[in-house]
Amino acid sequence: MNYKERVLKFYEESGIVFTENELSNIEFADFGLNNIEQEGLNLIVYVNNDRYCAKEMVLLPGQTCPEHRHPRRGNHLEIEGKQETFRVRKGLVYLYVEGDETDTISAVIPEKSKDFYTIFHEVVLQAGEQYTIKPDIKHWFQAGPEGAIVSEFSSQSDDASDIFTNPNIKR
Repeated sequence: MNYKERVLKFYEESGIVFTENELSNIEFADFGLNNIEQEGLNLIVYVNNDRYCAKEMVLLPGQTCPEHRHPRRGNHLEIEGKQETFRVRKGLVYLYVEGDETDTISAVIPEKSKDFYTIFHEVVLQAGEQYTIKPDIKHWFQAGPEGAIVSEFSSQSDDASDIFTNPNIKR
């Protein structure tokens, strides 16, 4: 089974009902790294307007969304950065945010990009748990060994204004 088929199967077996249109428009984000199995994200965007955004994300086992932050944006930085709440629907997620470093982290940092992971305050989220990330806070996350489905509820999403620690990332 190829990568896209595995992601589709994960969505289909999640217990969440999706429309055919949603399933045919999954965004497979490899961040320009050509390493999607280790660093990538798979998204269904329900809505994204100037007030709010809702997404369903699939991470395959061990897949990582690279370290980034959502800074102020707009011509005069008049728009506050994105605030987001992650709610794990299925699986386990290791979330890393700014704060005191956890002694031993659970995630395995992708070897190809190890120099671009700089924060290590670990929050472990199991199915049914959620965490809110304030604007402009560095964060990254990785699925546990069974993969994960994560709902994201946030203020407007603007990928072009996200700042990734890895300068090679293209969104």
